[in-house]
Amino acid sequence: MDRSFTAQLNNYRLTTAEILYWMPDHRHVLQSFVWQNLDLAPRFPALTKFLDFWEHNLDGKVHRVRVANAQLIKPAEFRFSNGLYALH
Repeated sequence: MDRSFTAQLNNYRLTTAEILYWMPDHRHVLQSFVWQNLDLAPRFPALTKFLDFWEHNLDGKVHRVRVANAQLIKPAEFRFSNGLYALH
């Protein structure tokens, strides 16, 4: 079985983080980096591990992180119709 599918069944969600950071050579310029992985909400251990790595090993100082996530496997959604229409 696929690892990502198994992870999604265990409540992992597709997590996207936009990381704005100051460029090391031009300290007045912000650069954007997009990170995406399966992670557990609301603690986001994989994202936290990545940001810890960033702080300890990369020169660009993080300015802001915006996080979005979506559950990919979820129950089907049903809606009742308001009427029945016949087409000829």
